[in-house]
This record gives sequence, structure tokens and C-alpha cells, in this order.
Amino acid sequence: MMRKHDAQTAEDGFHFLLPRAAEHVDELIADFQTETDHGLRCWLLELLGAARSPKAFGLLGEHARSTDDGLRYWAIHGLQLLNTPEARQALYDAGVRKGGGR
Repeated sequence: MMRKHDAQTAEDGFHFLLPRAAEHVDELIADFQTETDHGLRCWLLELLGAARSPKAFGLLGEHARSTDDGLRYWAIHGLQLLNTPEARQALYDAGVRKGGGR
């Protein structure tokens, strides 16, 4: 549904998946790695952060240092939600200070 051209259908698909993201972490990671649409990549990263799964740590940590502001934002947010010692270290390494700023 998220790939539909109808904006409402795409939005409905995202919101349907949001509370179920933790059940689909492996699929979301695989989709993120092959997706070329920037907006969908941001949505997928947002879903991965919402899943709060350690499986997504590597991907979130990688994109927390991205030069792409959208991907960086959602990666940082996801690491903050994950809130593990490793996630906090990745945030520090990416130059993120308390409150999310650099």
C-alpha cells in the first residue's frame, strides 16, 4: 500500500504497519536496502526505528551519520527510541548531543 500513487492509500499503509513494525523488521531492512524512492526510504527507516529492534541497530547507526537530512533524522530518532548503551554510543559518535542537536 505504501507504494501506491494515491497519497491516502500510501499513508494508510504506513499507519497500518506502524504498530506492527516489530513483527516485520527483517522485511523492512530488506526493503530499505533495495528501495530507491527517497520518501519510502525515510518511511522505512521511521518504521524500523518505531520497531525498537536491535536488529535495526546497524542500519540506524550507519544512517545517523548520513549527509541526507531525512534519513539522518529518522535514524537518529530510531536510535533514541532504541535507547541501548550501543545506540547512545552511536548517537554520540554521530555528533548528536542531548536533545537531538549537533
